[in-house]
Amino acid sequence: MTKDDRIAAFSQLGQFLNQFSSPTPIRDSSVPHNESFFDRMHTVVERMVHHNGWFTPENVAFSIQQWSTLLSEEELNNWLAPYTLSETSPKKIGIIMAGNIPLVGFHDFLSVLITGNMALVKLSSHDNQLLPLLSNYLIAVSPGFKDRIVFHENKLTDFDAIIATGSDNTARYFEHYFGKVPNIIRKNRNSVAILTGNESNTQLTDLGEDIFRYFGLGCRSVSKLLVPKDYDFDQFFKAIFGYNDIINNAKYANNYDYNKAVYLMSEYKLLDNGFLMLKEDDRYASPIATLFYEYYDGEEDLTSRLHRDRNLLQCIVGSHKITSVPFGKTQYPALADYADGEDIIEFLININ
Repeated sequence: MTKDDRIAAFSQLGQFLNQFSSPTPIRDSSVPHNESFFDRMHTVVERMVHHNGWFTPENVAFSIQQWSTLLSEEELNNWLAPYTLSETSPKKIGIIMAGNIPLVGFHDFLSVLITGNMALVKLSSHDNQLLPLLSNYLIAVSPGFKDRIVFHENKLTDFDAIIATGSDNTARYFEHYFGKVPNIIRKNRNSVAILTGNESNTQLTDLGEDIFRYFGLGCRSVSKLLVPKDYDFDQFFKAIFGYNDIINNAKYANNYDYNKAVYLMSEYKLLDNGFLMLKEDDRYASPIATLFYEYYDGEEDLTSRLHRDRNLLQCIVGSHKITSVPFGKTQYPALADYADGEDIIEFLININ
C-alpha cells in the first residue's frame, strides 16, 4: 500500500464513522461495506455503553464524530504534508492503550498505520469493544491492512518500538520493560484554565465543555482553575449551571457524594453548586466532580508557575496570552496536536 492508499482507506473509515456521530445512527447507503458493518457497529456501540458506565451514548458519539471529521482526505493530507514518508519495510510498533475515554488510543493506531508500519495493539479492558471492529472495516476497504494490525491480549513481544500510555505508576513499569527500544511513554498530565475575571458568560459556559466532557476523565479535561486573588466564583457557577444534568449519571453522582463526604469529614473548605465542588488545592489532578483552584499573584507568578510545571500539563485554556487553547476547545484537537507535545510521526520516521 502507498501513502495515498492508506489515506484513502482511513478517509472511507471516516465516512463510515460519520453515520454514528450522534447517539441515534443515521444510515448512509452510499458508504462502502455498510451492509456488512453498519448493524455490527450499532451493536458494538451499544455494548460499549453497557460495558463501561463512563461511556455514555453522548460521549461515545462525540468521540466518533471528532474522528469522522478528522479522517478526511484533506485533513490527512494536510497533516502529513510536512513529513517525508518512505515506503520501506514496516516496523513493528507496539501500542499500549489507555481506556479513560472512548477511542483514546486511536491517534496512535492511526499514526502507526498511516506511516506504513505494523500496529501491535494491547487494548485497555475499559475500551476494548470498538477498535477491533474498525480494524476489520479498514481491512475490508483495503486488504493490505490485514497483515499490519495485530491485537494482543497478553504481553507484547517482538516489536521494534513502543508507544505506551498510562499513569505515573505504570510509566515506571513501561520504562523498565521497554527502555531499551525506541519509545514514547506517557505519564499523567492534566489541563488548567486561566481566568482573569474579565471572561464573558459565553466563555465561561464554553469552559464547562472543557470541564465536563467525558466527566473530566481525559488528560485534555480541565481539572484546575488558576484565578486572580479575590476572584468571584458566582459568575462561573452561573455560567456552568446548564451542565447540571451530569449529576444524573450514577457513576458521577456516586463520586460526587463520596468525595463530598471525604471533604466534609476532613473539614475542607468547599464551594459547591450541587454537581461540582471547587476546592483550593495546589495539585493539578482533581477527583471526579471536583475542580481544584489556586490563586496567582500577577503575570510573573503565573508565567513562572506554568513554565515550572510544563511537563505536568496537557492544555492551558483561556483567552490570556499565555494560554494555548481557547475556551471550549480542549476536546477538539487537530491531528497535529500531539499528546505531551511529542511528534509521533517524526518518532516513527526516525526509527532505525
